[in-house]
This record gives sequence, C-alpha cells and structure tokens, in this order.
Amino acid sequence: MISKQILFNSFLQTNYSPEKRSAQAWIVIAGFILLTATCYFGGAANLLRLVFPASSFVVAVFLYLRHPILYIGFTWWIWFLTPFLTRLVDYRIGWDPTRQMMLAPYLVVLVTIASFIKYLPGAVRQGGLPFVLGFIGVIYGFLVGLIFNQPVPVIRGLLDWLSPIIFAFHLFINWRDYPSYRQHIQRVFLWCVLITGAYGIYQFVVAPEWDKLWLIESKMFTSSGNPEPFEMRVWSTLHSPGPFGTVMQTGLLLLFTSSGPLIFPASAAGYLSFLLSRVRTSWGGWLLGIIIILGSVKARIQMRLIMIILVMAMCFVPLLNIEPISEVVTTRLESFSNLEKDTSFQDRSKSYDRNLNLALSTALGNGLGNIWKVNEKTGQIEVIVIDSGILDMFFTLGWFGAIPYLGGLLLMLFSVSNYTEGKLDSFVSAARAIGISSCAQLIIYSGMLSVSGMIMWGFLAMAMAAHKYYQQQGMKM
Repeated sequence: MISKQILFNSFLQTNYSPEKRSAQAWIVIAGFILLTATCYFGGAANLLRLVFPASSFVVAVFLYLRHPILYIGFTWWIWFLTPFLTRLVDYRIGWDPTRQMMLAPYLVVLVTIASFIKYLPGAVRQGGLPFVLGFIGVIYGFLVGLIFNQPVPVIRGLLDWLSPIIFAFHLFINWRDYPSYRQHIQRVFLWCVLITGAYGIYQFVVAPEWDKLWLIESKMFTSSGNPEPFEMRVWSTLHSPGPFGTVMQTGLLLLFTSSGPLIFPASAAGYLSFLLSRVRTSWGGWLLGIIIILGSVKARIQMRLIMIILVMAMCFVPLLNIEPISEVVTTRLESFSNLEKDTSFQDRSKSYDRNLNLALSTALGNGLGNIWKVNEKTGQIEVIVIDSGILDMFFTLGWFGAIPYLGGLLLMLFSVSNYTEGKLDSFVSAARAIGISSCAQLIIYSGMLSVSGMIMWGFLAMAMAAHKYYQQQGMKM
C-alpha cells in the first residue's frame, strides 16, 4: 500500500515546469476571484460569508503545496482586502455582528502550521528558538483561557496571537528562498501602498456608504471620525485606522528598497492617505524606521534615501495647505506639542496608571479570550480595549506566558540589531527597521496581534532569514 508520505511527495513533485506551475496557480487564484465576484454580483452575497473563508483556505492549501511564493502574496492580500469585502457584503445584505468573513485571513495563515510541525524538532538548532518561545507563551495563555474563559473567545484569541508566529516561522525556515521571498514581498507591498492608498483618499473625500455603515454599526465613530465626507479617519480597505497605519508605515518604508515607474504614484497615494489616517503611533514608527534605515546602510544609499525624502517633502508640503486636508493633518500634528491636553494621550496615561501594577501582579494571567465582558447596564457583550501591548501581554499571558513570549521577541531584536547584511541589502535594513519600530509601538498599541503582528513577527523573521542566507552564501565562497 502506498504510504501517505509518498502520496504527499508525489503531489509536490510533478513534471510541470515552474512556468506551468505558476500559470496553474494564477488560474486557481483567478477562479477564486471569479467565484467571489459571481456570488456577490449574482445575488448570492449571503453565501460569501461561508464560501469566502472556505475557498480562501482551499486556495491557500493549494498554493502552499504547489507555489509557495504566490502563497505568501496571497496571504498578505487576504489580510489587506478581507475587511473591505466584508463591508461590501454587509452593505448589500445587512450587518453581520459575528464577522464570519473575517475568519478568512486566519484560515489562510493556519496552513503554515504544517511548516511549524514539520520543522519544530530541529527549530532550535536552526536558529528558530524565538518562535518556539513565542509559541510556548501563547499556548500557555490558551490553556489558561480554556479554564477561565468561554471557548469561542479563547479560539479567536488563539488565532490572533498564534497566526503571526507560525507565519513568521514559515518565512524564516524557508531562508534558502530568501531572494524570491524578498522580491515578492516588495512587489506585494508596492501594489498595496498604491491601491489601498488611492482607496483611502477616495474614502476620505466620498465616504462610501459601506464604510459609513461599518463606522456606525461598529460604534467606531467615537475614535475614527464622523461618517461624513472629509470627517472620517482613513482606514482604507483595512478594518480600522490603527492596522491601516501599520500596513502603510510598512509599505512606505519598503518603497525605499524598491524601484520602478510605480514608486512615485504609490508614494503620492500612500503618504497622503497615511497622513489622513491620523495614526500618530504609525507616524512615529515611520520616523523611527527611517532613522534605523539611514543608520545601517552605506553612504551612497543614505544620500539616495535623503534625496527621495526631500523630493517627497517638496511634493506634499503644498498639499498640506489645501483645505480640508490642512486642517485635519495640521491639527493632528500640533497635538504632538500639546500632549498634556490630548484626550488620547491622557486616556493611555490613565490606563497605565490604573492597570500597570495590576497587570504585573497577575502571575498566572487571565488567559486568551479575556478581552470580553458583559455590560451590567445593557447586558451586551463588549470588548475591553487595552491600549498597550505590554499590558495586554501580562494581563493575558501572566508572568509564566509573558516571559517566554517577550523573551522570544527580545532575542529576535538582539539578533537582528547585530546583523551587518543591511549594508549590502537595503531590504534587510528595511525589514529590521519595520520589526524594531513595530516592537517599540507595543508600549501604546497591541501590535503583536492580527495583521500588525503579522508585520512585526514577519519582518523580523525576514531579517533573520536574510542573515542565514548570506551566511550560507559566504560559506560557499
């Protein structure tokens, strides 16, 4: 009898050339897009709430097995576009408080659990200790959550916390394909900045009905502006301004490592929508990223980056004098110099004063799924918002889970900070800058979860993969 392993290997080892496999993969992706469009425009939009996550998972499995490079791009695009598609479906057939379609990105990433399981036995020996430590911390929080919290929120929390780790491990463990992964990720984020940036400007000017519905039903108008043109904080195709700011910050930093005719239009759309998002945390992260990149590349690349920044500044300063853009952006910028009167800053300060000692005194932690509570007045389930990744770690994982989780992150930061490959490869400098600036934002933002966590863990993993790749190349020389 043929074993399962032989069947699996026979599926991977085909007689098709790489070009044919690539064409086959694009046909599958095109079929997925066609299926989604047919359901939406063909009067079966209600089916998309189940069909979209299921079909996303099937395509992800196929790409993971047959075309791993396209799997990486497909994963990122599912994260970028699923919230937008969810809003379109809600607008057509009615609001869905369960957010079923939002399961799609997690299912797509879940495929990489196969890589984690396959390479886990030798992970530490290959340099994967940070991922193992992070995994241990999350699993601890999951087990505690099963004891103290409801199963559904616990599983949702597990997806939020675990997805970035297993995806990043997949990127790292495939370090031999680093050049291909680097090129593909650069291309994906270039188009992401162009498309999501352009839609973000459209969203600000027009305020589409599906975005207004999301703003009202999610009650995010308290933090994301009014559901009217020129009064909304931009979040483009993402589900809120914070994640959009993180994605755009990442894409704009990566643009410094790319070239081609799309760089300028992508930068124009990206920077304008980035400013209109009014996410000061990401603005600061972008500035920190620029400083890190400039401090780690050769003088020739430094001069090129400085020239690009100056050209962009000359283009955007006139735009900031146009109303209502001027009022929106200038008011937000001025808040940096008057933080003591800023309500957002005051809320975060009070949150730290109120919760820091409580969080640090929670040895066991409250477990995953602890962010849900019942409002005693209304009886409705509400989400507890903790505006700090550090507080969130200790509240959720406790000391027993937070120590290995933070230990993994610190080990990655220490490792990538000592890499010298950035002088030869600007992508390594950008990946390191993205990872370090994302970690710095954990002080005031839970950036280790969802798409923000994918970026933080993922780009630190890419820097580690690059180091391992160049080490191997050096050994061969």
